[in-house]
Amino acid sequence: MRDVAERAGVSVTTVSHVINETRNVNPSTRQRVEEAMHYLGYQPNVLARSLRKGKTHTIGIILPDSTNPYFAEVVRGVEDSSFSQGYSVILCNSDNDLEKELLYTNVLLEKQVDGIIMVAAGSSGEIVHYLQDRDVPLVLVDRRLANIEADYVLANNLKGGLLATNHLIDLGHQAIACIAGPVDVELSRERVAGYRQALETAGINICERWIVEGDFQYQSGYDAARVLFEGEPQPTAIFACNDLMAIGAYRYAHEKDYQIPKQLSIVGFDDVSLAAYTNPPLTTVRQFKHKMGTLAARLLLERMNQRDLAPRLEVLDTEFVVRDSTTRSLQMERELKV
Repeated sequence: MRDVAERAGVSVTTVSHVINETRNVNPSTRQRVEEAMHYLGYQPNVLARSLRKGKTHTIGIILPDSTNPYFAEVVRGVEDSSFSQGYSVILCNSDNDLEKELLYTNVLLEKQVDGIIMVAAGSSGEIVHYLQDRDVPLVLVDRRLANIEADYVLANNLKGGLLATNHLIDLGHQAIACIAGPVDVELSRERVAGYRQALETAGINICERWIVEGDFQYQSGYDAARVLFEGEPQPTAIFACNDLMAIGAYRYAHEKDYQIPKQLSIVGFDDVSLAAYTNPPLTTVRQFKHKMGTLAARLLLERMNQRDLAPRLEVLDTEFVVRDSTTRSLQMERELKV
């Protein structure tokens, strides 16, 4: 700073005011200081300056699976909204591991982030309590935790399960299986509840063997499809509780020469960008992922500026996207020909 001051012909105090924006400086003086900084290649200590102001203008995001394209689209919404407000984003991947989630939580606290957006691993609220005890601004996205009051941004998962299953019922399918997500994740239970409700309303018996638990990964969708088709009777349609598991089921169907949708209709959930490019393009429940991220960022900024706000719950709607992975059941086709 002394070198900058000497070159600009000003005091070190004036340079400090220009860097830290702590006092109005004459425009021509400011320009001389900035030109001197540029000439000398001077970089202010951003962290030190931020700590003096009590803000680092960074937020942390903790995800359970950064390889899942659904979360990538949510993060893009967070990043777009945060960047426009002058905030940088630090992304951490917990791999659905509570120990790793705690490790990254502490890393973010050491980095003095101004707030955290989290998709919790599993159903434990221990780490949320850990952050709340330290008065860290926090927004939870995608997954609700039992008995945890916080700011949430969620999707209407029950409605999505209803939409998916009713679509298959309307096409004449009665042998409808469900590839569920982990039973300890509430959104998975809600999607399965929508599936069950649709079948019960239509008067269709629920075959418990046709509800197979996965983990939201491609391989679990493949493994679940194998379980479904190794036994009897076999389903004519599958509702997979996310697109990745639906794509896993695609692979099994293609290996066994089941024609989609002629012999097997498949519906996913999320509408990740890949869903429109599968073969055939996947019928799915759309979540507004970018909007979820931008809303989470907005709630977090509000929470950072006003700590005493009451906990808020934002539930985004879902909508159904019909593509080419579903068609009328063979029974309906025969009835229509008659």
